[in-house]
Amino acid sequence: MTKTELIDVVAEKTDLTKKETGKIINTTMETIMDYLGKEAKKSEKDRDKVQIMGFGSFEARDRAEKNGINPQTGEKFTIPERKVPFFKSGKTFKKAVDKDV
Repeated sequence: MTKTELIDVVAEKTDLTKKETGKIINTTMETIMDYLGKEAKKSEKDRDKVQIMGFGSFEARDRAEKNGINPQTGEKFTIPERKVPFFKSGKTFKKAVDKDV
């Protein structure tokens, strides 16, 4: 399902216009990304996550520095540590996905 298809389905289920639904979905995603982007700059101890009960939680996690190799030249280089997005699904979400198996 694409974002456009998601907007169409949600608009149909809520009786909102596609424009209103798109704005809500886009704003929700932007808010999560903005929050985690700011939180990712804090120390591990202070960092929080965005939790949507039953659906899951989003957070920024640390990825350690590691060594890499350029496959074309064989040259070794260091990939610096960075923050990466992480999603952990909630129980209700897991059950919904598993029920049709």
